[in-house]
Amino acid sequence: MSAERGALRRRDFRLLWAGESVSQFGSAATRVLLPLIAVDTLDAGPLTMGVLGAAAWVPWLLFGLPVGAWTDRMRRRPVMIVCNAVSALLMLSLTATVALDLLTTTQLILVAVLSGTADVFFRAAYSAYLPTVLPHEELADGNARLQTSESVAEVVAPGVGGALAQAGSAAAGFLTDGLSFLISAALLLRIRTPEAPPGGEERSATKRSLTAEIREGVAFLTQDPFLRTILLCDAAMNLFLAGAQSLSILFLSRTVGAPGGLIGILIALAALGGVLGAVLSPHLARRFGTARAVLLCAFCSGPFGLLIPLTTDGIGLLAFLAGEFTLMTGVVAGNVIIVSFRQAYCPPDMLGRVSSTIRFVMYGTIPVGSLLGGALGTLLTERNALWLLYTANALSALLLLTGPLHTTQNLPTPPNPTREADGVTR
Repeated sequence: MSAERGALRRRDFRLLWAGESVSQFGSAATRVLLPLIAVDTLDAGPLTMGVLGAAAWVPWLLFGLPVGAWTDRMRRRPVMIVCNAVSALLMLSLTATVALDLLTTTQLILVAVLSGTADVFFRAAYSAYLPTVLPHEELADGNARLQTSESVAEVVAPGVGGALAQAGSAAAGFLTDGLSFLISAALLLRIRTPEAPPGGEERSATKRSLTAEIREGVAFLTQDPFLRTILLCDAAMNLFLAGAQSLSILFLSRTVGAPGGLIGILIALAALGGVLGAVLSPHLARRFGTARAVLLCAFCSGPFGLLIPLTTDGIGLLAFLAGEFTLMTGVVAGNVIIVSFRQAYCPPDMLGRVSSTIRFVMYGTIPVGSLLGGALGTLLTERNALWLLYTANALSALLLLTGPLHTTQNLPTPPNPTREADGVTR
């Protein structure tokens, strides 16, 4: 008997986890490297940074709804492998143009849009694929481990990205990200767990239009008070946090005067909050109940964002660190609980559509928020814009009180217990 417990007992989950961990490291470095290159090398201003921040998320507005229905019609693992290969090629194209001194803002935006499109398909397939390699009772453990890896990557990689930008070694950073996608694809190829036929037997026997399937997923989401309330709050928070994040590096670099290497270190240290959140989430859920833990994460972390506009040079940088650290703790802890709930709660044959509808709304707010942040930064200065955006983010937690979360201790089990009797298990 293996000494490992929970999700780590399963070989195919370990492969999935390892591939995602490597890929997340490369991507986390690039998320810091790319805007620093735009600011320091291409002299981008607030509006350009807003456009660049929006570019990676525009595909969610274009494809967010249909992609869920598409992935419900396909086996998810091949979709994930192709998406990783496409993302690798895009990063390697940046490596080449940086090495040849041919990089332009237009290419950065184009790569952001195309890699964002690959990410739309990958996430839709990935969220629906995890229950293939893990049973229902291990989903929370698996999500917590995946979120921990992502958070650890956010701790280690941003310092690397910032240092590479400061040292003029952007090509090495983009190359690392490209190779990380290839490694992830190779590990996915080694997974052996057989995947069920796309869409299940009933959907295979009855061909239905894409529009009808999208409508079914949207209806399930909008008619369920728990899913609907959580989505409303998450979308509002994403809107305002996206605006703030589109300005944060510019704010630290130009308003506060921090060098690129120090910015990377600050972002890395703040990301330790994500690690803490992933570790704490199962304990919070057990101690307070899943519904109360979601409320706790939202209401207790949001106000700390108001420390960030107080940031100044020197010791004043601690305001940014404390604010971002606490925000990350609450966001990640809440996300682990919510994603695990959704994967167990939604019917398996609709999970791709429901997940993509949720992401369509949540991630669709991000390009709007990025453009909003760029516009506010241009009109009001970066510091004043951050005051408005973080205040609005903190107030967004009140939206959770419009639904049933505050009346119960735990988020519900699947709403229709007869589904198991119909042959659909979780």
